Amino acid sequence: MSKRDKNLIYGKHPILDAFRAGSSFEKIWIQQGLTGDLERELRQLCREHDVPMQYVPKDKLNRIAPGNHQGVAGLLSIIRYMQVEDVIPQLFEHSVTPLLLVLDGITDVRNLGAIARSAECLGAHALVVGKKNAAPVNAEALKASAGALSRLTVCRQSSLPATLEWLHLSGIHIVGTSLKESMPLGEIDFSPPTAIVLGSEDTGITPSLEARLDVRCRIPQTGQTESLNVSVAAGIVLYEVMRQRSL
Repeated sequence: MSKRDKNLIYGKHPILDAFRAGSSFEKIWIQQGLTGDLERELRQLCREHDVPMQYVPKDKLNRIAPGNHQGVAGLLSIIRYMQVEDVIPQLFEHSVTPLLLVLDGITDVRNLGAIARSAECLGAHALVVGKKNAAPVNAEALKASAGALSRLTVCRQSSLPATLEWLHLSGIHIVGTSLKESMPLGEIDFSPPTAIVLGSEDTGITPSLEARLDVRCRIPQTGQTESLNVSVAAGIVLYEVMRQRSL
């Protein structure tokens, strides 16, 4: 972590003041062994605001925040995160057919940025990411998105399985990209409200999310490469959704 990172703050009062001012955090680091009112208050605030929190050794915290950090440091978000439970009702109220992208285990910031760029260009209403095992929305991601991350709604959820369950109960069709037991992309009806789940290139969609899919889709391929880059796959699927909804 660079000393010049303007989004890094540390110390008891700056962190608590930022929370009270309504700032969004990418992450909070707390020194291992820290106890008392400060630790309890930070733990509660992180839980309330769905902020990832990590306990780290003092040496690591010294490297993250080379100053009088008082056992705590935080990285401010460059965007304001939303909650799916707030976004979907607003879309329905405005007679908009929701289109969401759910990113499962996408940890590369360049892939995140590229996906966001395609999502914003091709009509997606929000990206949904987990609190853990997700790429941070940082300056590199923003650059890779060509600024799209500052214009696109991003929802950070505590539990992606629970989020998919809520979306299903809200009438959202859950479609996952998969090579096994799947339908060709062009045969899937994307006219209903839809959430598209994209897994990592290495492991795909995690079993807890795959169990909640309504349908699996695959992008037809003719080459020998096993799979497409996840950001390329996202663009292809989103274009098909846009094509169908434009008919």
